[in-house]
Amino acid sequence: MKSRTKEICNKTDSELRKLLFEKGEALRVFRFALAGSRTRNVKEGRALKKDRARIATELGSRKGRL
Repeated sequence: MKSRTKEICNKTDSELRKLLFEKGEALRVFRFALAGSRTRNVKEGRALKKDRARIATELGSRKGRL
């Protein structure tokens, strides 16, 4: 878990925004697949939400530091 936060801290703001958008799209696709009963890995959705939260937290803390 600490390696994920270190990876996030080393990225630029534009990279983080792009990653946040990509995770959001992946979560949207996951939810549609879940509704259609095409997915088997239910933990993937939880991981995507947690990753998005980590990224959003880092972006918010950087905004507060400026």
